[in-house]
Amino acid sequence: MTRAAEDGLVLPSVEDPVVRAASTAIGGPAGRRMLSERRWLTPVRVLLLLAVVTALLAVAGKQHCRAEGWTSSNMYFHACYSDVPALYSGRGMDQGIFPYLDEALPEGVQQVEYPVLTGLLMWLEAKLVPDGVADRATTYFDINLLFAVGFLFATVALTAWTAGRRRPWDAAMVALCPAAALAMTVNWDMLAVALLAGGMWAWARDRPALAGVLIGLGTSAKLYPALLLLPILLLAVRTGRWRPALLAGGTAAFVWLDVNVPFMIANWDGWFRFFKFSQERQEGFSSIWYALQLAGYPVPGLNAVASGLTVLLFAAIAWLALAAPRRPRLAQLTFLVVAAFVLTNKVYSPQFLLWLVPLAALARPRWRDYLVWQAGELVHFVGIWLYLGAYVDADRGLGDKAYIWTIVAHLAGTLWLVAVVVRDILKPADDPVRADGIDDDPGGGTFDKAPDVFALGPAPADAEARPPALTAPR
Repeated sequence: MTRAAEDGLVLPSVEDPVVRAASTAIGGPAGRRMLSERRWLTPVRVLLLLAVVTALLAVAGKQHCRAEGWTSSNMYFHACYSDVPALYSGRGMDQGIFPYLDEALPEGVQQVEYPVLTGLLMWLEAKLVPDGVADRATTYFDINLLFAVGFLFATVALTAWTAGRRRPWDAAMVALCPAAALAMTVNWDMLAVALLAGGMWAWARDRPALAGVLIGLGTSAKLYPALLLLPILLLAVRTGRWRPALLAGGTAAFVWLDVNVPFMIANWDGWFRFFKFSQERQEGFSSIWYALQLAGYPVPGLNAVASGLTVLLFAAIAWLALAAPRRPRLAQLTFLVVAAFVLTNKVYSPQFLLWLVPLAALARPRWRDYLVWQAGELVHFVGIWLYLGAYVDADRGLGDKAYIWTIVAHLAGTLWLVAVVVRDILKPADDPVRADGIDDDPGGGTFDKAPDVFALGPAPADAEARPPALTAPR
């Protein structure tokens, strides 16, 4: 396998069949001479330039609504819907209302239904809207767009650093993510995405306390970053390296409480609105449960069924983590845990795909599988807006049966990626990161190159479990 002679970089244009084929349009795979030169265009700088393309696509994708207004016919049939301008007035941001604390809200205004840091970001962006602008909602959207692009750049860089010295180009899957370009301005999820990417990076650099801080902050923006603690716990069981795992978990809990307790004390009902809303909501658009309902098979006792299925999948992942012939990589387990949560959730909002983007790049850095998943998400992204458009104009919108198939496309794409990650865990020779026997778990931090102290299955021979190449210092 060809690599840069001096820096040992793994090059997608050489090792990835899809990128190698695509590179023929610009002269073929990277050559030895180019690779060995010291250039100011480092991989991370190039990746950030590529992310500019995604940012420009994000602007283009919403331009029709920005120019023509955030009306139903525009938003749905041009697939440029965003929660941002709608909630600017719907949650009182245009009136300067501070989230969570006000008990008596004006008529037509509801309490923010997101975790605390997301609500604070919404409020901060509203404070930045200048006085006197004609279209304050669109200006608010534009400010959010700038924040989202900043979070995208941070996620790209952090993913590249987490991938390790030899594999920074894996983060190109984040920098050039077509579905992310469409979804990154639908809501405020990029804040949590960047914080989880930061937590992954801090853990990879053996800084568990900092990882805990970022996980705690991420969980204060969206709950899903807390799921990183489960793979960390499972790998701590397998390796016996408990101290960093407990430090990260304890720090995350402390930071989450530090952010949330003041709001709990000030107005419990306002703070608890997110949790109450999550508990009470029924089958939401694009979830597997909504598809079953449309198909005529509603699920009774949905909260218990959905929660039970989530726990069952988490248990299966735990078994896989402890019984696999070789310790799984942290990114692989984190991807599986978040994917299980996404697939079994009562609702699947279009922006939820952002949660998996950096994890997919680290768990399965192969463009073929990544693009299969992205294709399913793009089909669904268009489908959900056309389906909602049917409420405005049934002749132009998407019917129930066609919409179900777009949900199936999303589920199939995600399950495809889940399947290949599970296969890589069971057969490490197929894992692109481990296939050459040089790397073990570049993002694993303390777990990288760690021997097993506990496993459910029969212990593999030492030579198979830890090839000699993996015992060399990093």
